[in-house]
Amino acid sequence: MSSLVDTNVLVYRYDPRDAEKQRVARALLREGIERGTLRLPHQAIVEFVQAVTRPTGRAGAALLGRAEALREAEELLAQFEVLYPTEALLRTAIRGVSAYQLGWFDAQIWACAEHYGLDEILSEDFSDGQLIGRVRIRNPFAA
Repeated sequence: MSSLVDTNVLVYRYDPRDAEKQRVARALLREGIERGTLRLPHQAIVEFVQAVTRPTGRAGAALLGRAEALREAEELLAQFEVLYPTEALLRTAIRGVSAYQLGWFDAQIWACAEHYGLDEILSEDFSDGQLIGRVRIRNPFAA
């Protein structure tokens, strides 16, 4: 089974504020690398860099410094098959906004999985177990 990894899974790998989510994210990504079953949309890498370099909470410290975040983005490019948008994918995203009332960025994630024929999206940003088109949503952090 091939799965698309959403940004939140990548971010939790480096976020010590929730040890259980960090543990789950690390294990999931490690297993996906070993089995070759995970794919990343290019959007998740872009969002990852943004998310881990912005200040968090009241303390204002970022999860990673800019140089480290960029180095990690390079690692993601090397470790995973990265999927890029096409015109057909963007048209599918437009359909996702219209037909399924998805937000634009969620529609692009879904469209990537739909377009490339992946079985599921691993994300906490959708409803766990939901079927959108041919793609099942799985929240790896759900109890």
